[in-house]
Amino acid sequence: MPTSAERLAQSLQTLNSLGDEAQRIFTQLYPEAAQEAAQAADQRAARGLSLGPLDGKLVSIKDLLDVAGQVTTAGAKMRRHSAPATHDAPVVQRLRAAGAVIVGKTNMTEFAFSGVGINPHFGTPGNAADVLHIPGGSSSGAGVSVGRGLVDIAIGSDTGGSVRIPAAFNGVTGFKPTQARVSRDGAFPLSYTLDALGPLARSVADCAAADAIMAGTIPQALPPRSLQGLRIGLPQGLPWTDCSAEVLAQTEQAIASLQAQGASIRKLAWQDLMAAPAQLQSEGTLIAAEAATIHQQALVDTRDAFDPRVLSRMDKGRALTAPYYIQLLQQRQQWIARMDAAMQEVDLLLLPTIAITAPAIAPLLEDDSAFFAANALILRNTSIFNFYDLPAISLPLPRVAGSLPVGLMLVGARMQDANLLALAAAAEQALAQA
Repeated sequence: MPTSAERLAQSLQTLNSLGDEAQRIFTQLYPEAAQEAAQAADQRAARGLSLGPLDGKLVSIKDLLDVAGQVTTAGAKMRRHSAPATHDAPVVQRLRAAGAVIVGKTNMTEFAFSGVGINPHFGTPGNAADVLHIPGGSSSGAGVSVGRGLVDIAIGSDTGGSVRIPAAFNGVTGFKPTQARVSRDGAFPLSYTLDALGPLARSVADCAAADAIMAGTIPQALPPRSLQGLRIGLPQGLPWTDCSAEVLAQTEQAIASLQAQGASIRKLAWQDLMAAPAQLQSEGTLIAAEAATIHQQALVDTRDAFDPRVLSRMDKGRALTAPYYIQLLQQRQQWIARMDAAMQEVDLLLLPTIAITAPAIAPLLEDDSAFFAANALILRNTSIFNFYDLPAISLPLPRVAGSLPVGLMLVGARMQDANLLALAAAAEQALAQA
């Protein structure tokens, strides 16, 4: 089995061979520091020592997390010459202490404000399955770095789906935790209310290990769980509309596979619960309001430096009134209580992560209306569960020859993250055997 240092060397060699594409995936690389960390992990392994399941794993960090001595660009041209961070973000500190080998920082949508993954400043990384298609965002480089095998684990943020979307589009696993479990200190914010930090990896086990480290707990092996009698609910309504035939067919096949393993699948008449987040925010979103506050001065002083598509959404946030915003926060709490009560009926929710497979990049670069329509559809399903603050994971479905990746989203009860991850591992095994 290759050592950590050997795998790092292979990854860096691959990146070198990618030319400009490498710079669209990673905004910064740390080869010397990574080599030291990999060699230290290999020395521990040679002595039969281990710091845990992340020891020697190659990890990428989304470029909105602080790394000491490095500029945190958050995907924005205007931040290229900002002062370097003085400290690692707590999640980065914890990853290092667990023996993770930090390879570099990954590209992202400007200020994390889009699910598409296009960035006019740093370029747009091509999808791991087909470079002519979008990577998904906002953790675009994160999804591609795992999807192309450049790292074992990527750390992203998820405000409306920004971990699960690139995971689904690039054929990997992505986990969004219940928000309060993982510190967001040292992470450049998009929305104080909705931001969460989570991992992308090629397995549920790696996501679970990274999540535990990020949350400051001791990683435990996921307990084996049976799907026999598992109550899986399919929330009806919005998540199933406007889905491509390909996504629906693969999702139905996955449902059949889980049923064959004994899972009890039933449709839930939750149309109101699924529609409420979008309906309540029809005049403006929490994200737009809070982003407009975070960037209040820049929206006046340096407007020309913004990605115009990000700027237009932040301007909508500036136009929202304080009564509207406060009422929205209060209504959200009421709907969260309704959702928490409803979740007692099931063990898991199941639905497509995204209604479509990854669209081509070129048409979305050229046409604003096409971009915004795609962005809304891409974010639709995932953002529901940021609104309700439920843990959610996207699993890659078995690839159909000649097709792009499709993701399956499983959702658990709030603060029941460990249970969701264990059940997701059982589902992952069942899907692999199908």
